[in-house]
Amino acid sequence: MRTIGKNRGLARLADGDGHFRMVALDQRPPLFEAIAQAKGISKDQVEYSEVTAAKRLLVEALGPYCSSMLFDPNFAVPAAIDLLPPRCGLIVTLEEHRVEETPGGRKSRTIANWSVEKIRAIGGDAVKVLAWYRPDADNAVLAHQKAFVREIGEDCARFDIPYVLELLVYPFSGSANHTADYVESPGKLPRLVIESVREFARPEYGVDLLKLESPLAANVLPPRDRSAASAAAQREFNAIGEICAERGIPWVLLSGGAAPERFERVLEYAYAAGAGGFLAGRTIWLDAVRRHFPDRAAVAASLRKDGIDVLERLNALTKGKGARWKARFPAFSDIKQEGDFASAY
Repeated sequence: MRTIGKNRGLARLADGDGHFRMVALDQRPPLFEAIAQAKGISKDQVEYSEVTAAKRLLVEALGPYCSSMLFDPNFAVPAAIDLLPPRCGLIVTLEEHRVEETPGGRKSRTIANWSVEKIRAIGGDAVKVLAWYRPDADNAVLAHQKAFVREIGEDCARFDIPYVLELLVYPFSGSANHTADYVESPGKLPRLVIESVREFARPEYGVDLLKLESPLAANVLPPRDRSAASAAAQREFNAIGEICAERGIPWVLLSGGAAPERFERVLEYAYAAGAGGFLAGRTIWLDAVRRHFPDRAAVAASLRKDGIDVLERLNALTKGKGARWKARFPAFSDIKQEGDFASAY
């Protein structure tokens, strides 16, 4: 059973009905690229002030329409912590977006001078970590990634804060599909996604909420009907749902920048398998930045019109079909007199 701190943290991420309707604003390379594309410059020419300005616009427009938001510490927190609505939960990312790329796979690391302790200290409701992972990577890479995830889980337990783990399959260095970009890997196989979930749903990692990609690429996912293709796709999602249900871990879907209608289809399958919400970013806000930046008024207008429309459609789908999470607190049957709880906790 989860501790009081972890239960209360997860409750802060969800809405009053127990649905996780979360917006991701911790993206760094994808936002650099969107601003660069909008301005017709290279992403190395994007200025810090431009990134923080964009993140501030996103929080201001979207904050009132979600249950929680995911910030990074180097851009989003200083840019817009003052704009985060009081009831909106705060998830803070811990991983560095720059990874070590080796022939045998990717190795993750944390942001310099950042920690679980600091996330708790600034009032974060949860810690989020992205771990690039594929079960067929080199053994040394697998050992590194497992230790990376496990050690953060131990820190989250120490500071009694929920641990949100994001898993992403990636193409190997030197492969035809290799890219360092945050895009859905076109060559991924469902088993790579499912086996990754199976590994990190184990209790030793201390994960409280899984942020997962679709086991099948969003662009090739068939309509959810009575066809054989639909049934086959549903089995892949069900495999994830069964693992998470067995371990008692709620799970949500990442959007990976998919077109809104494609992401809605992903959610239809996921909700039928027991998912409880979404933690989506680019699907909601990318077009507004890419088309209108640096015209801040135009970005804001686009977010108010199109961004909120997408988010509200995702909200409605989630409220109608997503699984509801409910906190389960200890019974305190051993607490008999004043002082027992304080001394035991």
